[in-house]
Amino acid sequence: MSFNLDLLLRENIKNLKPYSSARDEFDGEAAVMLDANENAYGSPLSQSFNRYPDPLQLAVKQKLSAIKGVSTDRIFLGNGSDEAIDLLFRAFCRPGIDNVILLPPTYGMYEVSANINDIAVRKVTLTPDYQLDIDTIAAAIDEHTKIIFICSPNNPTGNSIRRQDIETILVNFEGIVVLDEAYINYAKQSSFLPNLAEFPNLVVLQTLSKAWGLAALRLGMAFASVEIIQIFNKIKPPYNINQATQTYALEALARVDTVNEWIKETVEERTLLVEQLQLIPQVEHITPSDANFVLVRLQQARPLYHHLVNKGIIVRDRSTVTLCEGALRMTVGTPAENQILLAQIKEFYS
Repeated sequence: MSFNLDLLLRENIKNLKPYSSARDEFDGEAAVMLDANENAYGSPLSQSFNRYPDPLQLAVKQKLSAIKGVSTDRIFLGNGSDEAIDLLFRAFCRPGIDNVILLPPTYGMYEVSANINDIAVRKVTLTPDYQLDIDTIAAAIDEHTKIIFICSPNNPTGNSIRRQDIETILVNFEGIVVLDEAYINYAKQSSFLPNLAEFPNLVVLQTLSKAWGLAALRLGMAFASVEIIQIFNKIKPPYNINQATQTYALEALARVDTVNEWIKETVEERTLLVEQLQLIPQVEHITPSDANFVLVRLQQARPLYHHLVNKGIIVRDRSTVTLCEGALRMTVGTPAENQILLAQIKEFYS
């Protein structure tokens, strides 16, 4: 494979002169800050938010660097992983010309972002056991294919994609390969982060919304080559991560032990939930999961979904999704929540 980032990049992005604030141009500690037309008197809150935040979130990246083993110049922080997904389309895909490959069933935001950016989508359905169909993916690629999105562990199925198949795509595809590892903390399979230097076309997405329990803060991460991260920083909004998010993220990242304990408990509860679901005669199949949810195919899936909603229990109806027919996606909750879910499923079938 001959990967050439310059050939993939849109011409308008190559020539773009990014917005630059005085905070980007200044290096050091300032005593008097009169560059950004801020309110010098403070905020009407207990904590001051009158100053613009660090546009490159260096303190948060330094903390993440220590945890993830990735240098700060290979880390991009976005307003959720969705921001990084959108930037990928804007950087590399020409509207009305280029295309991307999606592998359904998969995370729906890839297609939404493609449609927003007027980028054609080519879908290659996963195999019946939810793995990559390598030959069909290869046949779908043409000279306008810029990105392939792979979600592993996959959403909504929960399984990990075979590592050797991901490597096959990385080695043979001349475009960008996006590996979405939103649920990697729950998986037996290891992350591709240590392999960033090996694959210059690899972009790994992770998030603080799942295992880290910070969904409301909207902080996603992209890890890639220094060159790709520089492109992201070039086209992102100048202050895309607000100060409150940065502050709380730093506080959370200091509590790795707590998060690791939650991960352990979630995996244990996942096992218990699956064991209890398998005792229900109307449950037909449960996909082995490496995530914090399980995909359960069962009889009368849609009526059961509505029964659960009426009881104030919200799961995800995936029964009309390709290869997920008749299935509900159930997040692993607390032990008490899981027991409530199981009781209502049993009540519906009784």
